[in-house]
Amino acid sequence: MNTSNTRRVLTRRNFLTLGGAAAVTATAVFLAWPTEATSQRLTVEDTHQKAAKGEIVLIDIRRPDEWARSGVPEHAIPIDMRRKDFFEAATAAAKGKPIALICARGVRSRRVYQNFHASGLTNVFDVPEGMLGSSAGPGWLSKGLPTVTYDIDR
Repeated sequence: MNTSNTRRVLTRRNFLTLGGAAAVTATAVFLAWPTEATSQRLTVEDTHQKAAKGEIVLIDIRRPDEWARSGVPEHAIPIDMRRKDFFEAATAAAKGKPIALICARGVRSRRVYQNFHASGLTNVFDVPEGMLGSSAGPGWLSKGLPTVTYDIDR
């Protein structure tokens, strides 16, 4: 179980029953938890533009079968987030540039974004619309942004 997720659940569950200094500590932990307002987010249009200019490295963290179905965003590097060496592969691919993370609907990219930040790597952006759209927006495909065909047999 992810310790940061555990800390968040415990803070919410026990918040009202804590007293004194413990309540202050719990409040500080709860308020420090990343929220939508504090996350570094990019729209799909901004992501495409910045990746095309080489200002960011866009990493598509979905699975190979997803890449094969929809294609990979133009200028993106497909790196399956399930790889044991994912963080090493992603940071090596970035070569010191800021990283933008995209998945299908923004759920996985948000989680990986949080893990990067928890590890101290803060030059990372989330693309919450994802490829297919989410509450953050219609997504890469609906906006008609370019993709590159991915051959699952490579």
